[in-house]
Amino acid sequence: MLGLGQIVQAEEYLSQAQWTVLKSTECCYATHSLLHRNLGLLYIAKENYEEARYHLANDIYFASCAFGTEDIRTSGGYFHLANVFYGLKKLDLADTLYTKVSEIWSKYLNDRYQMLSQARIQQIDLLGKRFETDTGLDEAQEAEAIQILTSIWNIRESTSNTAPQKTIFVLKTLFMLYYLMMNSSKAQEYAMRAFSLAKEQHLSLHEQNSIEELLSLISAEEAHPIP
Repeated sequence: MLGLGQIVQAEEYLSQAQWTVLKSTECCYATHSLLHRNLGLLYIAKENYEEARYHLANDIYFASCAFGTEDIRTSGGYFHLANVFYGLKKLDLADTLYTKVSEIWSKYLNDRYQMLSQARIQQIDLLGKRFETDTGLDEAQEAEAIQILTSIWNIRESTSNTAPQKTIFVLKTLFMLYYLMMNSSKAQEYAMRAFSLAKEQHLSLHEQNSIEELLSLISAEEAHPIP
């Protein structure tokens, strides 16, 4: 949480940035998105949720113009807006946005996995080594993905008994994130949590088998590591 002094300083910087962006005719959609996201986060810190909603809606608009509505770079705006709705006890709106964010990340990570699988089948990398960054993300994006998905999982955990599929969906997405980050122990931890929940809630054998398939990815890799 930002201290009062940090909030005042952040507000000064962002006011200057907003003035610069508004005066410029050359600022791209992505820059506008970033400015509004930071202003949204500032107003969340100040607990001014109406202003936060305004800026996060603008963030989503400009990010959608720059990257598309279903892009991981747009998903941060949905996530922070969901947090605002969650704090205001507008749980249905928050739930819809958390689901959208989870689906965007799940699709990105699964598409990435499929692409890398095909590349390995065809050539297993030119040097015969594993790809250096399997996620296709930089460090900041990986950190954001971890923060967003872990936060959603923590929220989903409180409704695991009534909506276990939503919790399992996020756990499977976290599995894929850590698997592509080459952190097998964390990936296995989330897959095991998903499997335990599926058994505990007596979910379908199809759901349980889909989680076992994820666990088998780690077993196969440990048995035949890529040099």
